[in-house]
Amino acid sequence: MTEDPEHVSVERVEKYLDITRRAREKATPIHADGSPESSQLSIMLRMADDYASDAQHFLDIGDYVRAFGAINYAHAWIDAGVKLGLLDGHGDDVLFTLP
Repeated sequence: MTEDPEHVSVERVEKYLDITRRAREKATPIHADGSPESSQLSIMLRMADDYASDAQHFLDIGDYVRAFGAINYAHAWIDAGVKLGLLDGHGDDVLFTLP
């Protein structure tokens, strides 16, 4: 069965929650703790985690549109960390937009 591109389903949100979870687990910090880059990365990852938590909350209450939006923001924060050279995406061009 093909997904309707104009419909945000539970399955679609769960798919993106999983993709973002895998990206968060795979990406690793490049700079040492205590560096200015490490501080910036901490902020970015906190934003990613907060948006992922929001996405799960919206999914739980049945607000699939907001859940989909929030999980895409979460993934974008992680992807930005890779693109900016704060995180190593380990060559994974499926989960990340590599530099």
